[in-house]
Amino acid sequence: MTKPTPQPIDPAGLVDLALAVIQADRFPYLATVSGDQPCLRPVSPVRTDGFTVYVANLRSYHKTAEIEANPKVELGYLDEHHNQVRLTGVAEVVTDRAVLQDVWDTNPLLRQYLGSIDNSEFVLYRIGPTRVRYMQEWALRYHDVPFGPGADSQGRERGRATPPLQ
Repeated sequence: MTKPTPQPIDPAGLVDLALAVIQADRFPYLATVSGDQPCLRPVSPVRTDGFTVYVANLRSYHKTAEIEANPKVELGYLDEHHNQVRLTGVAEVVTDRAVLQDVWDTNPLLRQYLGSIDNSEFVLYRIGPTRVRYMQEWALRYHDVPFGPGADSQGRERGRATPPLQ
């Protein structure tokens, strides 16, 4: 079998490529740490604004204690073509009532399962990115995706490749 040849990546298109992978994967994997043990589980984000991701949780779940002890997390996304995005970030509990209400109003499963937005089990995390990386299938090279301050208005100024995987 011959080795596949990845298509060249235009740095100006990294934001769109990464956002397409995020949009395509309904169940990314969330990595946390419990003591010195990494923990990984699929999640279903309830809202995504660019590279900021919101994940609902129950206070009694293990990941609540893990995030409370260490809010540094990573989300892994994979599309049907095996392109991937790794979104490294910090999770924080959302307390803004307007955001909570918007998420509540647009998620019937939350309403059915929890019954009330004031249910003490309901926790909403906002995962703010500190690093976003994109890799095309078979390329074995991550590209840093620009986001936030320092990027141009389309977030396309700072795309660069990281060294190939070893």
